[in-house]
Amino acid sequence: MTVLESLAMSDAVVRHELDPIDGIIEPAWWTGTPWLSRSDYVIDAREFGPRVDLHPEGALADRMRVVYDRAGIVLVTSTGLTDLASMRALAGTVLPAEMDYDGGSNPRRRIEPNVYEIGAPLSAWLHYHHEMAYVGRSTSAIGFLCNAALPAGRGRTFVSDSIAATDALLATDLGQHLKERGLCYHRNLTDRNAFTGRVEYGVYNHWQQSFGTDDPAQAVEHAEAMGLETEWGPNGLLRTRYVSPAFEYFGTLDRNVLYSSVADHGMWFDTWPLVQHLPYADRPLDLTYGDGTPFTRDELIRFLAVYDRFGTPIDWNVGDVVVMCNYRFAHGRPGIELGPGERRELGVVLGADVERVGVRPDKW
Repeated sequence: MTVLESLAMSDAVVRHELDPIDGIIEPAWWTGTPWLSRSDYVIDAREFGPRVDLHPEGALADRMRVVYDRAGIVLVTSTGLTDLASMRALAGTVLPAEMDYDGGSNPRRRIEPNVYEIGAPLSAWLHYHHEMAYVGRSTSAIGFLCNAALPAGRGRTFVSDSIAATDALLATDLGQHLKERGLCYHRNLTDRNAFTGRVEYGVYNHWQQSFGTDDPAQAVEHAEAMGLETEWGPNGLLRTRYVSPAFEYFGTLDRNVLYSSVADHGMWFDTWPLVQHLPYADRPLDLTYGDGTPFTRDELIRFLAVYDRFGTPIDWNVGDVVVMCNYRFAHGRPGIELGPGERRELGVVLGADVERVGVRPDKW
C-alpha cells in the first residue's frame, strides 16, 4: 500500500504502534505529476538581457517580487551566475532581510557570508519540513543557491504546497487531533567535548554548534530565549523541549496554515549515516503530541503522505536561485548518490526571523 492510499483510508483503519520491524516509512515526494505549474513560479533570466542585473530595483528584481508575492515561491533559471555571492544578491531582491542559522538542529557551517551548507549527508533523504519549526523564533523564507548540479534530473529538491496540505489534513481525524493537541519537539544535543578523538557515532549536532557557544550557561540562556525548555543529561547532553501548535497563523493570507511535519520525528534519521542504526527511542530527535503521546505508525504515514500529495520537483542547474515562503511551502529531497567526479552543492540563505505566534482560533 502506498502512502497516498493510506491517506485515503477511513478512520476504521487498524492502528499500529510504531515499530521499526514494520519497515522504514519511505516518502513518495509527489504523485508523479507536479502540483505546481512551472509558468506560475519560474523566471528565465535570459528574458531580461544577456547578463543578470542584480540591482534590487531592476526589471528582473521587480518580476521576482511579483511572482513571489503571488505564488509564494520563485525560481530564476539560466542566470549564468557561478559564484554564491552573486546568487545571494539575486535572492536578496526577495529577501531584503536575512537571519543567522542560530539554534538550528542541522550542523550547518557557513560557506559564504550568510550562506550556509545544507548540513545533512547527501545519502540521507530529508523529509518535507518547514525551516526551524521546532523553536519559538523561525524564519519567514528560505532561499537555495545552486553552486554545483548533477545531470539528468538527479539531485532534485521537492517543494510541497502547505496551503493545500493544510486543507487536506484538516479534513481528516489526524488533522483534527493535531489542531486540538499540538506537538512537542524533543531534541537531544550532544557535548562536543565528549567526542574528542572519537568517531561521532550516533551524533546529530552538538549544543556548542547549535547555539554558537562553549559556555553551558550561555547555551541554556540562548535556548530559553528561543522558547525551549532545557535539561542537562549524562555526558554533557543538552535536552530541549518545545511545545507548539502544529499550525501557525500566517498574516499574509490571514489564516492558520500547517507548520509541522514528520521531519522532527526520529524517522528523520532512517537513512542518516552513524545514526540510522539507533532505535527510535535513542535517536537525537523525537516528535509527539503536545501531551507527550507518541504518534502511531499509521498517523506518521498519513502525516507524511499529505505533503507528498502536493509535491513538485525542482531540477537544478548551476546558477539557479529559488526563494520560497516558509509558511506556504515545505521542502525536502530524496537521498543522493554521487558518481566519480560529481558534485551537488546548494547554498542556503534564510529570510527575516519571525517570532512564532501560534494559531488564531478565528482563522480556521
